[in-house]
Amino acid sequence: MNILSIQSHVAYGHVGNAAAVFPMQRMGVDVWPILTVQFSNHTGYGDWTGPVFEGAMISEIARGVEARGVFPQCDGVLSGYAGSAAIGDAILDVAARVRAANPGALYCCDPVIGDVGRGVFVRPDVPEFMRRQAMPAADVATPNQFELELLSGCSVASMAEAREAIRIAHGLGPSILLITSLHTAETPDDCIDMVASGPEGVWGVRTPRIDRYFTGAGDVTAALFFTHYLRERSIASAVSAAASSVHGLLAATAASGQSELQLVLAQEEFVAPSRIFEATQL
Repeated sequence: MNILSIQSHVAYGHVGNAAAVFPMQRMGVDVWPILTVQFSNHTGYGDWTGPVFEGAMISEIARGVEARGVFPQCDGVLSGYAGSAAIGDAILDVAARVRAANPGALYCCDPVIGDVGRGVFVRPDVPEFMRRQAMPAADVATPNQFELELLSGCSVASMAEAREAIRIAHGLGPSILLITSLHTAETPDDCIDMVASGPEGVWGVRTPRIDRYFTGAGDVTAALFFTHYLRERSIASAVSAAASSVHGLLAATAASGQSELQLVLAQEEFVAPSRIFEATQL
């Protein structure tokens, strides 16, 4: 399986492609990464170095890959942090060219906008780009709870409200949605929910909550879910596998005492999770 992944990258730590590429490779995927930024570390540290790349550069690199004649063998395009609407336009152009070469390829958009507690952390033109252009182009989208609320225009405090927000988000374009982290009135305080929705219904997985914020966890979750879905074409199976692997990764990271995701230490979690959490139909 081949996945073209267009995301940010950091030299130290694990966010964007630095979080998504290795787990997919560990699962046996040949990943073709294109970078939207190259930073020294993620911005949560408060200071960093490195450039944000222009959309033209992303297009140029993609054209070079396309010139190798491999787009017909590309099974999916995954995108994350865009940086600007212009970069987003370049990403959508690449996804369209891949799907023109391989009509069976899917495009998964992780609509990175913000998070609970942090609010919006992208440029002002990005949220509207995600709503009006990226979501309509996507086959699969993987927002977190904050992003689901922003994209749907709905508050998500209960599972009933989450269902309505998911319905609206489907109406924007993607046939498959993964809500990567969800905590509603029905979620126990010591747990976190992951919910996937598509033609086969709405499925949820509940895992124990690890009371720490992990930068890059959403990037890993989107990559794992998309990879499992491409292989199995089952949202129930994909959300169960993704939630199980991510819980194992976060538990190992917490136990290590490190602040950055311990992808190498916990790499077996991507292929053989130490604990399986089954999906239930909601």
